[in-house]
Amino acid sequence: MLRYWTAGESHGKTLIALVDGFPAGVTVDTDAIDVELKRRQGGYGRGGRQRIETDKVDVRTGIWHGVTLGSPIALEVVNRDYKLERLDDLPRPRPGHGDLTGAMKFLGSIRGVLERASARETAVRVAAGALAKQLLAAFEITVFGYVTEVGGERIEPIEGTLDEQRSIRDQSELYGLNLDRDPAIKALIDRTGKDGDTLGGIIEVRVDGVPFGLGTHAQWDRKLDGRLAQAVMAVQAIKGVEIGMGFEAARRPGSQVHDPIHYDESKKDTPNLGYTRPSNNAGGLEAGMTNGQPIVIRAAKKPISTLAKPLESVNLDTKEPVEASYERSDVCAISAASVIVENVVAFEIACAVVDKFGGDSLSEMLGRYEMFLKMARER
Repeated sequence: MLRYWTAGESHGKTLIALVDGFPAGVTVDTDAIDVELKRRQGGYGRGGRQRIETDKVDVRTGIWHGVTLGSPIALEVVNRDYKLERLDDLPRPRPGHGDLTGAMKFLGSIRGVLERASARETAVRVAAGALAKQLLAAFEITVFGYVTEVGGERIEPIEGTLDEQRSIRDQSELYGLNLDRDPAIKALIDRTGKDGDTLGGIIEVRVDGVPFGLGTHAQWDRKLDGRLAQAVMAVQAIKGVEIGMGFEAARRPGSQVHDPIHYDESKKDTPNLGYTRPSNNAGGLEAGMTNGQPIVIRAAKKPISTLAKPLESVNLDTKEPVEASYERSDVCAISAASVIVENVVAFEIACAVVDKFGGDSLSEMLGRYEMFLKMARER
């Protein structure tokens, strides 16, 4: 079983991800992980914290001469803005954060909750996902995330190859797939910031090169769509997830939802084994398993909860009405969220690949993968 845990606080000394069950024999490119960490810090509408931090990964355990050993891998991202011991508590809980609920749950401080609840923790989730992508690359599986909506303004993707779309996304300050939409949406973010408000948006992630049979129908907690939904919903500020057509499928008759099955002999040597679909409303998943089509998953991110013009709150000591506390924050972090969601999806796909094809070493997994494809073609 491939899995990971994280540790660390927003303004603590460091952040750590401990990855367990990662197969031996994978060459680790830390520069590629650092690229993802830098992307997470970018995007239009970010706050001052990103000018302080310069996130880079340090692989502390689990590799020898740059190659994984099969033992636990500790990934560290150090906080340059370490000041936790100098910070005071917040007396006024902020609506939308875990301030009030956490203080009540633990019968303690708001600070003790907000430091761990902060999205700063996602830096090492991105590092873990970027490591997982290096395993997926051996199977020619790619994971690609981008922004499709900001504050109700749609960014219609420009069609193109994966490389063409990646080039567009990487030129965009919004991480969208239509550069013509950037100026208007950046202006919207600027106006929103001047009003002391914040914006959310919608992210889409596409996974290509996926074979049949990742996940299973046999138990509810092993269905891949459920595991993906949990991983994405566990990202801070994500309030909704849909796969494929998603909620729109509930509004249409079955004949307009389900994807017909065709067979193309010329594609039998691809991961879809020649079974093609004229549509992909299922988003690559049926009965909790991959069906050989691209996985498509979307996430809805709420606006950031910390407002420069605070909402009404209550002083926890006096119980008197007050404005909520304010701490340094972003106006819009949807671009960063797209990087986070992309990488948590990548890690879950890697988990499913390890589950399906064994996990002691990469060479063993690749052998089992090729054997599975051969047997499936002959079925």
